[in-house]
Amino acid sequence: MQVVVLASRKGGVGKTTLAGHISVQAELAGAGPVAVIDMDEQGSLASWWNARSQVVPRFARVGEGGLQWTLDGLEKAGTKLVVIDTPPYATLEIGEIVRFADIAVVPVKPSPHDLRAVGETVDVIEAADKPFVFVINEAPTNGLLTLQAMRTLSKHGRVAAVIKTRQDFRSTMIKGGTVQEIFPNGKSAAEIAELWDAIDGTLNKHGVQYEPAA
Repeated sequence: MQVVVLASRKGGVGKTTLAGHISVQAELAGAGPVAVIDMDEQGSLASWWNARSQVVPRFARVGEGGLQWTLDGLEKAGTKLVVIDTPPYATLEIGEIVRFADIAVVPVKPSPHDLRAVGETVDVIEAADKPFVFVINEAPTNGLLTLQAMRTLSKHGRVAAVIKTRQDFRSTMIKGGTVQEIFPNGKSAAEIAELWDAIDGTLNKHGVQYEPAA
């Protein structure tokens, strides 16, 4: 079983949206059974899952036995991939969760404030000695800001994908869905598929590299 952890010390970067979309894309790509775990006390990922009409991915609650106990149970039940959403800000808690990861996915908005905060997140992940990739999330149509962000982030690690700002992400999450389920032929669905390919390639050493569109 493999574990993907969405991590960022900066709030409001879209971790929950990406966690839901990655989990569904992994199921669609045949990487399941997939389970999601919501470690953020705000419970946004749990609320999304509760609004779903689909039975996959599964949802797992972390009880008194803790995260390790929950992951052990999922693996025994035949789960192949777990996607974990984490809280922002809480450095100690994020570090404890990241140590269970096979890969950490770090969403970053292409803004000065978000880019300045990246170092804190990278420090937490490197302290746990885990591989990670960046996702430039909610990127504007202005390609210059995105290119600047890619140059900055490449000093710390690999950029796996660029996800553009589109209303379909918000509208589908509200209904318990994802863009690839409701708008399967749209640009957003294609970007999520690219992101999953990059994550899967890193996890399974396929050598997939993200290349931004010209």
